[in-house]
Amino acid sequence: MAAPRTTDHRSRTFLGLLSLPERRFVADALRTETVGGVLLLVAAVAALLWANIPAFGDSYEAVSGFHIGPAALGLDLSLQHWAADGLLAVFFFVAGIELKRELVAGDLRDPKAAALPVIAAVCGMAVPAVVYVLVNTVGGGSMEGWAVPTATDIAFALAVLAVIGTSLPSALRAFLLTLAVVDDLFAILIIAVFFTSKISFPQLGGALLGLALFWFLLRKGVRGWYVYVPLALVIWGLMYNSGVHATIAGVAMGLMLRCTRREGEEHSPGEHIEHLVRPLSAGLAVPLFALFSAGVALSGGAIGQVFTRPEPLGVVLGLVVGKTVGIFGGTWLAARFTRAELGGDLAWPDVLAVASLAGIGFTVSLLIDELAFAEEPVLMDEVKAAVLIGSFTAATVACVLLKLRDRTYRALTEAEERDEDLDGIPDIYEEHNPDYHLRMARIHEEKAAVHRRKAEGSAAPSAASAAPPADAATAAPPAAPPAAPAEGAAGSSGGGDRPA
Repeated sequence: MAAPRTTDHRSRTFLGLLSLPERRFVADALRTETVGGVLLLVAAVAALLWANIPAFGDSYEAVSGFHIGPAALGLDLSLQHWAADGLLAVFFFVAGIELKRELVAGDLRDPKAAALPVIAAVCGMAVPAVVYVLVNTVGGGSMEGWAVPTATDIAFALAVLAVIGTSLPSALRAFLLTLAVVDDLFAILIIAVFFTSKISFPQLGGALLGLALFWFLLRKGVRGWYVYVPLALVIWGLMYNSGVHATIAGVAMGLMLRCTRREGEEHSPGEHIEHLVRPLSAGLAVPLFALFSAGVALSGGAIGQVFTRPEPLGVVLGLVVGKTVGIFGGTWLAARFTRAELGGDLAWPDVLAVASLAGIGFTVSLLIDELAFAEEPVLMDEVKAAVLIGSFTAATVACVLLKLRDRTYRALTEAEERDEDLDGIPDIYEEHNPDYHLRMARIHEEKAAVHRRKAEGSAAPSAASAAPPADAATAAPPAAPPAAPAEGAAGSSGGGDRPA
């Protein structure tokens, strides 16, 4: 498919070079997510092994189903339940901060710039849902799981990149991160709207009052984790008992943080807290959720059900086909109608590769599966297996597509990171700065001087080694005397006569 092109002066570039602050933020955020993604992979593999080794399969069910917590507060929950409702609240808290930052200081603050990734993300959620509905309409399956294939797991996707050793250019990484942020927003809305059945208004009212107090304290500049952490736990507990999914509390608190910098601030409060909490989310909360949710018995019959029953089949096709077609098609259509052009050396196959990579739906997909099929545990496990198989298939396809362009990505990444003047700013961001070119001129002049000295030093020994034959030709008599002392030394005890 040809890229949409235009010579109109109003055309825009997307997937171009990011601003330096945005590039640094994206690099820092994705670095933590990559480490967390590797831990997530390890936890998922451990869960599968734990659940499928005959000697340990029963212990997995026993541990994940072990109940703990104060029953008087309505919090006597299984470990699996604590991981899904408790630990993932931390994950969604970070997602709320990311969303707030994108809206006020990132790519989403400009409606024109935000239009393309938002459209791509929306299409990337709508098309998988449509694929699931079509498959289950034809096959007579349940429509409850329509939202399962709509989610993208950014940490899992980055872990795949780390495993295959591919470093995407910053523009593609930012595009993937923006897709994931918008994806998380709509996943939050889906959970809040479609998976809230019974509401207890007293508890919900208490949670809202707690959120109002949280907002008030932030606006008054009150500091101290000992104030906010207990308050956050109370808000979470009230939200859980209200019937609204408890992760919504995490999102709401994340959205309340200020993510714009004031004069004299190196980081906004939101950025600072995100920097502190993100390792907890990526390195502990999400891997533990995976450990207690990904343990599915993958017998031959169970895998066969994935491709014969409409519900799991709809999930696999939604992740592998729906996500790719939705994101790529949405991006291309948005670029065509907004007269946007691909920037730099990137091409539409790169967008296709990222679109297929976004088909890795794991954390939120598993969460929605547990909510959608809570009353049908057998079907829930089959859909979990479908999420794993679909994510693995999407990752494999993405790896192939990304490796085909790996040389281009490495060249672009190297150019983005080159800093020959060692001032801490990549050279690509200083091409229009006269001071940069003057610094580079001095650096090259100093290097040239060093090479000239080395060349002169190398030439001198060469000249010296060539000199003796010339002297021998022009002054033969002086060459003879050294022989006499040698002879005297060899054959006379008297020190020898020396000719004048």
